[in-house]
Amino acid sequence: MFDHNTYLSPFTWRYGSDEMRRVWSEAHRRLVWRHIWVALAEVQAELGVVKAEEVADLRAHADQVDLERAHQIEAEIQHDLVAEVRAFAEQCPVGGRIIHLGATSMDVKDNADVLLLREGLDLLLARLRIVMSLLAARIEERADHACIGFTHLQPAEPTTVGYRMAQYGLDLLIDLDELQRVRGGLKGKGFKGATGTSASYAQLLEGLPGAGSAADFETRVMARLSLAAFVVATQTYPRKQDWLVLNVLAGLAGTLYKFAFDLRILQAQPYGEWSEPFGSQQVGSSAMPFKRNPENAETIDSLGRWVAALPRVAWDDAAHSLLERTLDDSANRRLILPEACLATEELLRRAERILRGLVINERVVAHNLEMYGTFAATERLLMELVKAGASRQEMHEVIRRHSLAAWDAIARGQANPLGELLEKDPEVLAHMPAERVRSLLFAGNYVGDAPHRARLLAQSIREVLAQN
Repeated sequence: MFDHNTYLSPFTWRYGSDEMRRVWSEAHRRLVWRHIWVALAEVQAELGVVKAEEVADLRAHADQVDLERAHQIEAEIQHDLVAEVRAFAEQCPVGGRIIHLGATSMDVKDNADVLLLREGLDLLLARLRIVMSLLAARIEERADHACIGFTHLQPAEPTTVGYRMAQYGLDLLIDLDELQRVRGGLKGKGFKGATGTSASYAQLLEGLPGAGSAADFETRVMARLSLAAFVVATQTYPRKQDWLVLNVLAGLAGTLYKFAFDLRILQAQPYGEWSEPFGSQQVGSSAMPFKRNPENAETIDSLGRWVAALPRVAWDDAAHSLLERTLDDSANRRLILPEACLATEELLRRAERILRGLVINERVVAHNLEMYGTFAATERLLMELVKAGASRQEMHEVIRRHSLAAWDAIARGQANPLGELLEKDPEVLAHMPAERVRSLLFAGNYVGDAPHRARLLAQSIREVLAQN
């Protein structure tokens, strides 16, 4: 029994859910292997290769996984699947002799891995839909809430809080579509034997009336697993499929990474506009009691960075699957497939936690908009001055000169004087009254159609979620 006196992966207890851990548990994996052996034997019985009572014996003991016994056998023979075959056979006095008949290890392992991947991706899709639903509500709630925009991490034209959130929503829509596409396209190796030629199955079926081809046999077994098979395969299914899965998980991780990184910036001073939830008893630092660190967002970025690196491992597995098979993918696949699912799930869990408790500091948002928004609104003033007959180049120089003076005042800790400077400039007043200048420099309504577009995006999310 493993405990905390030995090394445990953080995914064993810290990151991911119990549901995802169950999917990738060794007991569940062995259970899936056994159900594949039963499906194989059931079709063989229908064709007269094995006896019905032998299959019934396998079926009766299929759920009685005994990992302790299997590990005892594996310690002697150094082969995990054969050890499970023997442990299963010991439990089945009638049908034990037929387990794994005609199959090679990867006929069982590869089909099982795809079934596990499918379960894992279904859990991720469910969590992703929760996150997207929460985000849609936040987008609608803040669609009209004007805030200063930032480009190059410098104050820019205003946007709205909801429109900024809509950018993450758009990326998540793409991620959802890709994840559903990859999940829907998952295929197993099928039952094609040691080099993918189906020779063992053809031999097994030879001389049996009405048995059909090895391909027909494969179709019947795969139908019992509710899984399609690749038309061709070597000893394994194409490892490119693993690469596709890890790529789509890395893409989703990238979206959540950006959301978390933006939050970390906006939680930092002097921005201070957003912050993730912080519990009343939560400790931010062992040394600095005042700290309120964005721990959830930082965890997302830490694990997201790791998920982003995994497609390279899967790329190597696919590219180095030489000739009909090599075994140098086996060890790392025991890590990258389950842990990519667990890590991505943790990203979604943390994102959900943030969205449920996200704090928008309206006072700071208003202060930053007032402090910096006037600079952005000078674009609107410039256009209206030109429409009133002024020279675009001359007015540009006037605004530039006053803007530099205003930045200098802000740097000295003073209030932004740009509005007052422009309201009193005689060259500006020659084309419009001060009241008009003042109204044009109010940045709170200089957000274009951002509120409308934000609501459209939230509506798109809700429509997509309603279809799934």
